[in-house]
Amino acid sequence: MAGQGLLEGKVALITGASSGIGAAAGRVFAREGAKVVLAARREERLAELAEELSAAGAEVAYAVTDVTRAEDTAAAVALAVERFGRLDCAFNNAGWGVGRTPLHEMGDELYGRIMDVNLRGVWNCLRDEIGAMLKTGGGTIVNTSSVGGLLATPVASPYVAAKHAVIGLTKAAAAEYAAQGIRVNALAPGTTRTEVVEEWFAAVPGIEEQLHAATPQPRTAAPEEVAEAAAWLCSERASFVTGVTMPVDGGFTMV
Repeated sequence: MAGQGLLEGKVALITGASSGIGAAAGRVFAREGAKVVLAARREERLAELAEELSAAGAEVAYAVTDVTRAEDTAAAVALAVERFGRLDCAFNNAGWGVGRTPLHEMGDELYGRIMDVNLRGVWNCLRDEIGAMLKTGGGTIVNTSSVGGLLATPVASPYVAAKHAVIGLTKAAAAEYAAQGIRVNALAPGTTRTEVVEEWFAAVPGIEEQLHAATPQPRTAAPEEVAEAAAWLCSERASFVTGVTMPVDGGFTMV
C-alpha cells in the first residue's frame, strides 16, 4: 500500500471491525496508509480481515473486544500503543440494534443492552483513547451515531435515545479537549447495506423501496461510503473540524 494516503503513518483503532461499516473502515484506513488495530467480538472475522490487510501490505493487529467491558476497550487501546507506539485516531463504530419494538413493550434487559453497546461502548472507548492521545500531543476520534440521532424514528426509542446521546457526548468531549489537540466528531449514517440491514430488508418486504423513496439520493449506502467519511474526519484535511455530526445519508435528514 505505497503512496501518501490521507492517514499515512497514523495509528488507528476501529471498533465494530468484524463486519459492515467497521470492516470497510479497516480496508479504507489501511489503504490510506494507517497502521490499523481492529476491534470486535468475533475473532474469526477479525483474523480473516487482518490477514487480508496484511497480505495487501498494511501493518495490522486485532483485539477481541466487547466495548461494553471497560477492560476490553482499555486492552484494545493498550495494544495499539504497545504494537505501534501511540494512538493517533479512533473510529468508535461498534453498535447494536434490534427489530422494532413499541416503547411500552420494551423490556429492561433489551433496553439495557441497546444503551450499553451504543452509548456505554462509546464512553468506554473515549475514556481510554483520550487518555492515550493526551500522552502524545493529541489525535482525532470519530463516533458513529445515526440518522436516528438526528431524527425521532418510531418504535426504536432506546436506540434513538442512545444515538442522540452519542452526539451530545461527542460535543462535550470535543469542547473539553480541543485545546489539548484532540478533535472529536460523529457520523450519522443513513441506511447502509450491512449484514443486519440486508436481513431487515429480507424480513420486511417493501421497506427498502420505502426508504429509497424518502431519500433524495434514492438508494442504500455502501459501507465504504461511510468509512470514507470517517477517514476524512480522522485526517489532517479536517484539521479545523471538531464537535460536528456529519450525516452520510443521501440527503435523508435534510427533507
